Amino acid sequence: MTTERRVLVHPDRSALAASVAARFLTKVIDLIEDEGEAHVVLTGGSVGIEVLRAIATSPARNSIDWSSVHIWWGDERWLPRDDDERNEKQARQALLDHVPVDDEKVHPFPASDEGIDLEAAAARYDAELRAAAPEGADYPRFAITFLGVGPDGHVASLFPEREGPRVAARGVIAVHDSPKPPPGRLSLTMPLINASERIWLVLAGADKAPALGLALAGASVADVPVAGVLGRKRTVFFIDQSASAEVPESLIMPTSYWTGAMDQADWMPTRWSSNDDV
Repeated sequence: MTTERRVLVHPDRSALAASVAARFLTKVIDLIEDEGEAHVVLTGGSVGIEVLRAIATSPARNSIDWSSVHIWWGDERWLPRDDDERNEKQARQALLDHVPVDDEKVHPFPASDEGIDLEAAAARYDAELRAAAPEGADYPRFAITFLGVGPDGHVASLFPEREGPRVAARGVIAVHDSPKPPPGRLSLTMPLINASERIWLVLAGADKAPALGLALAGASVADVPVAGVLGRKRTVFFIDQSASAEVPESLIMPTSYWTGAMDQADWMPTRWSSNDDV
């Protein structure tokens, strides 16, 4: 099993979003062809949503059989269903409203206006995950899990110096003390995140460089939660140049970038260097 981390550095945020979108489309097409379906975990945050917009505007988006894609989220803010700050609403506006996804295969977290409390919401989402698991498994097999990274090193809603990053069981937790508003959130636990086959962390900006450097240097998960992220097959940090200041040179993968317009027939970037089936 490959568990190494690699870093792909892009010249700017726009190139970053375009590259991740193209890789996502390529990988999901292959996954559906090989396995019949793909379970994908989405993230929030400005860069994560920018990637979803890039997928939606790609000329290749219709090459995916979206009815074979299950959509999950890594975390969610405890807000009413239609609140503009919910990761779900932002993802729908950026991507899901523009592609023919099967509504029954889109799995948003519960919302604060549904008449249940935060603990019950966590239990409900855990049950929904378990119900979608293949025979003999407790949870779905996540093919790709997107994560953003905060300047403090948090991922999903697992924050430094809180209980979340230390939860040892796979599952869903209620977060009552988020240092970022709102204080109430729902999140997958680190062990469930790390059960993903591929984890793609997408981050941009100089303010992310210290946390990324600490994570790659082996910092404590309690202090820098992103340090504990490790997918079963691949763990790739897609970053822009500004976020790369503290990344060891040995971890940076050579890559190339697509820029500009392209025709439907030649949308797919096929000559990345040393990407090793990202």
